[in-house]
Amino acid sequence: QVQLIESGGGLVQAGGSLRLSCVASGRTFSSYIMGWFRQAPGKEREFVAAMRRSDSFTFYADSVKGRFTISRDNAKNTVYLQMNSLKPEDTAIYYCAVDRSIRAIPARVPSLYEYWGQGTQVTVSS
Repeated sequence: QVQLIESGGGLVQAGGSLRLSCVASGRTFSSYIMGWFRQAPGKEREFVAAMRRSDSFTFYADSVKGRFTISRDNAKNTVYLQMNSLKPEDTAIYYCAVDRSIRAIPARVPSLYEYWGQGTQVTVSS
């Protein structure tokens, strides 16, 4: 079992920044993939970014590329999502997730991630 706890969400004006954190506990493996997803009201959960823990390979959705950065601190079992130049359309609940499979490219599909956090709300005002 893996437990995930997100934090760092909040209310920010457009153009501002936030950094989300996700702490993993339980059975954590060096080879797994950690991802960030988001879900806005009335919309499906969508992929934001992911990182392979073994080599720090990163992968981003086109909508956030160049604005968001995923990073990790293995000693703290923590993955971060630095979000800059935020837009109102970034408003959503943000979730971190774990995929224990070994993949050449991190998956974008939520159903392939086995463990999920409870989410943290990000609201960007215009």
